[in-house]
Amino acid sequence: MSSNTLLQIGPFTQVLTLSGLPKAGPITDEALQVIENAWIVVQGTQITDITTTPARDIPTDNITTPAVATPGLVDAHTHICFGGSRARDYALRVAGTPYQEIAARGGGILDTLRQTRAATEDELRDGMLKRLDLLAAQGITTVEVKSGYGLNVDDELKMLRAIQGAAADHPLAIAATCLAAHMMPPEAANHDAYLEYIKQELLPIVLNENLASRVDIFVEQGAFSIDQARSYLSHAKKMGFALTVHADQFSRGGALLAAELGCLSVDHLEQSDNSDFAALQRSGTIPVMLPGATLGLGMPFPHARKALDAGLPLAIASDWNPGSAPMGQLLTQAALLGAAETLTMAETWAAITQRAARALDLKDRGMLLSGQRADLVVWPTGDWREILYHQGAMTPSMTFVGGKKFAGRNVLERAL
Repeated sequence: MSSNTLLQIGPFTQVLTLSGLPKAGPITDEALQVIENAWIVVQGTQITDITTTPARDIPTDNITTPAVATPGLVDAHTHICFGGSRARDYALRVAGTPYQEIAARGGGILDTLRQTRAATEDELRDGMLKRLDLLAAQGITTVEVKSGYGLNVDDELKMLRAIQGAAADHPLAIAATCLAAHMMPPEAANHDAYLEYIKQELLPIVLNENLASRVDIFVEQGAFSIDQARSYLSHAKKMGFALTVHADQFSRGGALLAAELGCLSVDHLEQSDNSDFAALQRSGTIPVMLPGATLGLGMPFPHARKALDAGLPLAIASDWNPGSAPMGQLLTQAALLGAAETLTMAETWAAITQRAARALDLKDRGMLLSGQRADLVVWPTGDWREILYHQGAMTPSMTFVGGKKFAGRNVLERAL
């Protein structure tokens, strides 16, 4: 079949489009557009129409049981390129050892650093490909992936090239982020010297090889200070990188810096309060909350309800990583955060589709609408509310990525 051939998929009991919603702030369920008994028409990688009257002269991919179509899910914050496991850290953490104490003992990010440095580029890519299969099976069609476990030029480039290689070998769309400023590696003289090393030696190569368009930094005690992050991010912005920040996970300050610099997104926000949310609303920075990290660390959820009521376009991401958020499972995380923070279903759906896409500056996905990328998920139910109601236990019957039905290699085998 030619890439320009029309294809109509359906009939769907319901199509949940996620279009026509407020760009920011609260959303009522009544604002959701739900089209009954509809077909989605695709040409190449794009949606051309959603119709209740199928055409006789267009090839059909028949849906023979009750089904709901939604946009493909967007996971806007992950660390799924890594080596090894942190099961030892998890055992210490659930026994009561604080996350930052585990890191001080040589665990935490530096433990994954050692295992990632020991892995080859091929091993990192192959591990990623298995994880991408699992994400596609969960209905995720776009995923952000960070470096940040190499923490030197050679190993950060190895990670970013592994991410690039996985993107070339897998149908899922991948947005790469350079997180070389994740922690200071043990061999560095000090934080300032390490950031200068990254700025001079790594970022020009990342830019020249088009390995990532985004730069991130972890602003926290034990990682990088607000002043260090301000200097580093300002430099990266001048180079042409989009900016995002790990902020306010254990202490406040990072969110205000993200607002000051006009970052595209700011992620975590467990400690953020109303003054932080007001600053983010004024700056246009998108808050990305990560319930997987709060679940993994046994912390209270971030204040998602307050963020929405402050007029922010809340996004939710999984933070899938080998340490603080090993579960992945974006839909489960979003449903649990929604229940804890009294989010409407519409707010939760927007946070993992169209608003998450905006956190990655991707304007062509997150909705089922003519002209959008044909990323869609088919769910085995006749009522869209059932999907979040089952809190991740309902899995898609089909996932279409860029107009093509995804067929995973081994989605039943969990890649740890």
